[in-house]
Amino acid sequence: MIGICSVLLTGCWDRTEINDLAIVTAASVDKSSKNSVLLGVQVFIPRALGGGGAGGGSVGGGQGKLTMMRSSEGVNIADAMSKLQAKIPRQIFWGHCKVYLFGEEAARHGLADHIDFLVRHPEPRNRSFLYVSKGKALDMLSITPVLERSTAESLREYANLHITMAVTLVDYRNMLRGEAEAVAIPMIEDGKKIEKPEDNQNKAVMVGTAILKRDKMIGSIPTTATRGLLWLRDEMQKAAITVKIKNEKGIISVSPSRTKTKLIPSIENGKWSMVVKVDTEGDVVENGTKLNLMNPEYLAMLQKAVRDDIDERMQMAMHILQHKMKADVVNFAAAFHRKYPKEWEQAKDHWDEIFPQIEVKSDINVNVRRPGLISAPAGIPQAEVKNH
Repeated sequence: MIGICSVLLTGCWDRTEINDLAIVTAASVDKSSKNSVLLGVQVFIPRALGGGGAGGGSVGGGQGKLTMMRSSEGVNIADAMSKLQAKIPRQIFWGHCKVYLFGEEAARHGLADHIDFLVRHPEPRNRSFLYVSKGKALDMLSITPVLERSTAESLREYANLHITMAVTLVDYRNMLRGEAEAVAIPMIEDGKKIEKPEDNQNKAVMVGTAILKRDKMIGSIPTTATRGLLWLRDEMQKAAITVKIKNEKGIISVSPSRTKTKLIPSIENGKWSMVVKVDTEGDVVENGTKLNLMNPEYLAMLQKAVRDDIDERMQMAMHILQHKMKADVVNFAAAFHRKYPKEWEQAKDHWDEIFPQIEVKSDINVNVRRPGLISAPAGIPQAEVKNH
């Protein structure tokens, strides 16, 4: 019995050594021709990180690259990957892929087949982040950032900052399976195309949000409207709300420390409406005016200005989504389904017609709790400070 058990307990017979793997850190998918896709992978080079002299694997100016790029065409991702394997002497491993980047043309033709591979294959992570690229995704993946080790690391840091939407593979599936069948994915572009020459080296820049309907991209919204979308989806975490007080010179910036958005649906006499209730607290991070914000009157003026800014951004986002895209990526459908299940069953097949007609109202409550380490404006003579 002991001999039999010892045979059954032997391990590592099917092991794969780390130095036999080609570890993919990011992947890109582009539309190559009518019936083919172009798959690109960014593969980690462990030798560059491990040694080889001073600066051999350093970030920004080292002599050795930390990643390499390989690409191949196929009728789908699985076919392209099998052809790609012939170009890489190690077994391709998807378990550490942090970012999937889709080209704009591929997104417009539909992501269903590509997402199916990523979900069905046992190696890709469900928590990897998704992006849509303006232009070819392979070109974006080829950018060598100065601050981070790779494009994958740079885009992952963008997602963790929460300055725009952070969408994982799981989030995509949940949005697509939702009542509205609409998806929002952050959109990036090569910095060389949109910024001054001296500021455009080696970086991807956030340029808004791609809107997909039933897995196909139908358009995008700019960065200013994306801020409103974050408020509507209760995903606002880090931002600086910069406002101007009426009849006052200078601007004031407030950083939200706590936010909560609640959707309150209503159906009365056959009319569908939605109240977006926003509660937020914030801190003053910069006061470029002469107002002493310890004065309740001036503080109320600031809070009104912040409310107006939030409301304007949400209205901008809703105008694009309701009247241009007709895509419900703000979960209105789910809110109506929960509160009015019977009415929803009758209306769900016509949601694309109902959503643009919904009257959207806002109820925004802003509390600026802390003025910072000082109360009066700094950098100006005390005699010029408006206390009353």
